Amino acid sequence: MDVLPSVTIDDVAELAGVSIKTVSRVLNQEPHVRETTRERVLKAAKQLDYTPNVSARALAGSRSYLIGLYYDNPSPGYVGQVEQGAMAACRRAGYHLIVEEVHEAGTPLRERIATFHARVRPDGVILTPPLCDLPEVLEALDAAKASYVRIAPSRDLERSPYVYIDDRQAAEEMTLYLQALGHRDIAFVQGPPDHFAAARRCEGFLDAMASAGLPVRPEWVQPGQFSFLSGSEAGERLLSSSDRPTAIFAGNDDMALGIMAVANRLHIDIPRGLSLVGFDDSPSAQVVWPQLTTVRQPTADMAAVAAEMLIGPSSAARGTQGRLLDFKLVLRQSSGPPGRA
Repeated sequence: MDVLPSVTIDDVAELAGVSIKTVSRVLNQEPHVRETTRERVLKAAKQLDYTPNVSARALAGSRSYLIGLYYDNPSPGYVGQVEQGAMAACRRAGYHLIVEEVHEAGTPLRERIATFHARVRPDGVILTPPLCDLPEVLEALDAAKASYVRIAPSRDLERSPYVYIDDRQAAEEMTLYLQALGHRDIAFVQGPPDHFAAARRCEGFLDAMASAGLPVRPEWVQPGQFSFLSGSEAGERLLSSSDRPTAIFAGNDDMALGIMAVANRLHIDIPRGLSLVGFDDSPSAQVVWPQLTTVRQPTADMAAVAAEMLIGPSSAARGTQGRLLDFKLVLRQSSGPPGRA
């Protein structure tokens, strides 16, 4: 059987009518290439279905063509969307994504980050909450002179480029929406105490309650860990008595689904007996019934932007900047006016 010869960078250069060096500069997204030349090279590469060999590219220069994604988050929906967005951006640029779960168990965080980074040597790292705010993680990457972009950091914003949404405003708007439906007895389930976005969401809830002059009962602000289990535990505490809220705002969708499971077991109809809303718009928000009203956080887009900031001639190399992305309230069947049980 005949084996078709593989397309090389020489073939792309010949078809585009440029030098091999120019093709390399275009594919590596280097600056100072005329736009007409860039378009001609990209058109030739697409026409020939040319895919750069990552290993060969790495040997030819100082880049590894790898982007690291470090996470420690109990929500599989969130992590999956981050991976999806970062992977899509890497694929478009001819990079590969290396995903590593990082947590406190066993080896100290600083040592684990340093060891992994030295072994893989990615060109840049994406840090998700809460890792993006942990001093030992940032110190390990700084010591390695690594480029990194953080998603939703809470402090040291001048330390690196970052991508974020206004979690506080998003939570405030969702609470105002519940109030507009007629709810006054609204509970909130928090996320992990070391998670900045979780704290900002609780602040937004409290802002909206205060602006409406509504009291917040301490027992109706429940702790959570962004997991289904912590949501179900909070749901047990909030829904097991006759004096219960008419609406619950969960700090993320996984916890909202845990509360929904408890409500179903207690035969509390959603939304007639309880309005329930979440945050993230994870894939699971649409596959449950009733479908979950939630805040759509552009998680995949945030990760894609973070990857692009690392890959291109961007702020990761030139200085610090924050990229603010939009959120959206997604209104579905799990919310409605109170008092219809």
